[in-house]
Amino acid sequence: MLWAGPAGAPSILVLAHGAGTAMDSPGMNDIAEVLAARGIRTARFEFGYMAARRLGTRRPPPKAETLVVEYLAAVDQIGGGDIFIGGRSMGGRVATLVADRLHAAGRARGVVCFGYPFHPPGKPEQLRTAHLAALETPTLICQGTRDEFGTRDEVAGYALSPAIELVWLEDGDHSLRPRNAISGFTYRQHLESAAAATLSFVERVTA
Repeated sequence: MLWAGPAGAPSILVLAHGAGTAMDSPGMNDIAEVLAARGIRTARFEFGYMAARRLGTRRPPPKAETLVVEYLAAVDQIGGGDIFIGGRSMGGRVATLVADRLHAAGRARGVVCFGYPFHPPGKPEQLRTAHLAALETPTLICQGTRDEFGTRDEVAGYALSPAIELVWLEDGDHSLRPRNAISGFTYRQHLESAAAATLSFVERVTA
């Protein structure tokens, strides 16, 4: 695991990577950095297929549902305390798949997703939202308004649980990056906004 943030932080956020990026990819490093600056401790881990790539074995990402056991095992490594789960893209999706099981057992307080993959790019009919309608675990999703995996206009029509809170980052793509000249925002500003929303969410859930 890769740890970041103050060791004495009251809560730990377990983060899983996206389908095609490792736990120490630039995007994951950026998220961990801004969260650490706000006092949030994170623990990043890798799914087996990505770890195998480091050893030279090229494996495609498996279906998210098959990664549930690995996510649960990662949470087991953390131990006790106020644990939140989440991740980037596919990692966040897997977190939502295990959330209610861990929440009901008192092992996860909430979920934080950065860029949720509501559907594959260019295939808005292939929704990955069925379980989100009944999700009971407090969940925060930070999403760019032009994310090709689910834009603000598209998501507005989905049946999502009232436990899900959405924070929209203007003109952000799936990596939360805006087009500076068009939006007037920078990537750093969006990261900071996502970190601020995460801190507020964690404080409210644990209050």
